[in-house]
Parts: sequence; C-alpha cells; structure tokens
Amino acid sequence: QVQLVESGGGLVQPGGSLTLSCAASGSIFGTNVMGWYRQVPGKEREMVAVITGGEHENYAESVKGRFTVSRNNVKNMVYLQMKTLKPEDTAVYYCNFVVRGVAYWGQGTQVTVSS
Repeated sequence: QVQLVESGGGLVQPGGSLTLSCAASGSIFGTNVMGWYRQVPGKEREMVAVITGGEHENYAESVKGRFTVSRNNVKNMVYLQMKTLKPEDTAVYYCNFVVRGVAYWGQGTQVTVSS
C-alpha cells in the first residue's frame, strides 16, 4: 500500500505564492510518475503538473511559467511551487503517485486565492 499526505494549502491573495508538499510512505519502489491534480466542485479533476522518473516535467497550459513541480527521491516527496496565483487557481489539490502502473491519491489540500 502507498500513503500520500499533502500539506501547504491555504488562503492566499492574488499574485501571491504557495508551495505544496506531498510525503509518500509505503511500498513506493518503482514509482513512475509523481504529480499534482486539482478539482473544483462540479468539474472533473485536471492535471496540473507531473514529473517522471527521468525528471521530465509536464504542465497544464494554464499554469506554465507560474508553477514548478519537483521531486526528492531520497525523502519520497513531491512539491508544487505556485507563484503569481490567480483566483481561478482555487481548488482542492491532490498529490498523485503512479507506482508500478497503479495510481494512488492523497486526501487533498484546499488552495483558495482571494482578496
């Protein structure tokens, strides 16, 4: 089993910054992809940023140039640095690990961008 725990969400003003963290535990040997998704009520969960074992990064168009995903394989963690936040970034953000082809999710952390 794999357990993922996110932290770092909160309330921030437009233009501000936040960094999300996700700590993984359990049987994560063979993790292929780590990343972040987000979801707002009434909409499907969408990919925000993912990073592969080869350090290849992929971003949603809406966050390119503002968000940066990174991973620490020693600490089994993945991060999402978010800058120049906009109200439309408001969502529940979920950490995702794909381990040997199986997707695991964290419980989610709320990010609210509002003045």
